[in-house]
Amino acid sequence: MWPYWFLFLVPACFAIVRLKSTPFILLYAEKNYFPPVWRAILFFLALMIGFRHEVGGDWLTYIEHINRMADASLATAFSEKDPAYGILNWVAAKSGAGIYFVNLFCAVVASWGILSFCRVQPRAWLALVVAVPYLITVVAMGYTRQGVAIGLAMLGMVALGQGSSLRFVLWIALAAIFHQSAVILVPLAVMAGSKRRLLTLLWISVAAIALFVLLLQESTDSLVHGYIEAEYQSSGAGIRVAMNALPAAFFLIFRKRFQLSATERSFWTAMSWFALFFVVLLKISPSSTAVDRVALYWIPLQLFVLSRLPDAMGKPGKKNALWVYAVVAYSAAVHFVWLVYADTAFAWIPYQFYPWVWLWK
Repeated sequence: MWPYWFLFLVPACFAIVRLKSTPFILLYAEKNYFPPVWRAILFFLALMIGFRHEVGGDWLTYIEHINRMADASLATAFSEKDPAYGILNWVAAKSGAGIYFVNLFCAVVASWGILSFCRVQPRAWLALVVAVPYLITVVAMGYTRQGVAIGLAMLGMVALGQGSSLRFVLWIALAAIFHQSAVILVPLAVMAGSKRRLLTLLWISVAAIALFVLLLQESTDSLVHGYIEAEYQSSGAGIRVAMNALPAAFFLIFRKRFQLSATERSFWTAMSWFALFFVVLLKISPSSTAVDRVALYWIPLQLFVLSRLPDAMGKPGKKNALWVYAVVAYSAAVHFVWLVYADTAFAWIPYQFYPWVWLWK
């Protein structure tokens, strides 16, 4: 279990030591976008996620995906419902690189997206602290396809914060070829406060329809049967949805205290309302699994709100140490509860690192 705590304690220490927040005007500056310490974190995260061994509840399922591609053609791989992931599996099967190639590739992309998103928050290290307990430990290490899709979606959110709806949609489109469900985020670009709202609505609607036809139309029936009609249930879905809903409610109540651009304010307001809607949807949906999987794309809302909490509730421009400690303590509690009490935590513990395991075989 200690590797997971090491993963948490490194950013936690930085968040506590570096209490000053980045001025609003510098958040999206290109200079020193990934300074050396963050490049080191990217390298470490990619290795830890990518070279995990027998970690995650779907480990055997992911190996089976690769085995299916052993005798398949490239065209067959491309015709998979998640074509980018299908091609990765095809390359892994044909080259003999196996699951570690697939996982490492996805780990690099997911880590890049998560860290890029954290870097444009006023307290980047605190955002990473919030990311570790669930987004990194559970999603990136357990849901490979959706983990990389969320990482790409977070790159889209960074682009949206810079005022580019087009780049947001392009990143979401790329995310959707790793996991189709990412398409659900496309309409949110309309909420980004564009001055030409009607034109934005028009082209984003066209893009959303095109992505639906290309990626989702043929698999809609299987998705409905697999999640809704089968009434699949996920233990802990209510807690995970609540983890998004609480910061969403907080943001909606106190959003005037958050220093944001018009684009960001509109987008995160929409995200917050949808996060609250998932609470209602969880009550009426026959499948909590379906709601749970879609709600994963709202995890960035936790990073966004909680990392900005000290500046929103404390004194502007000050260290606001007590608020930082509170967020770190909350995140540590989430990390502890999941590792100790989650029904599926046994699939993550003990953490095993493939090069080490291979060396001692």
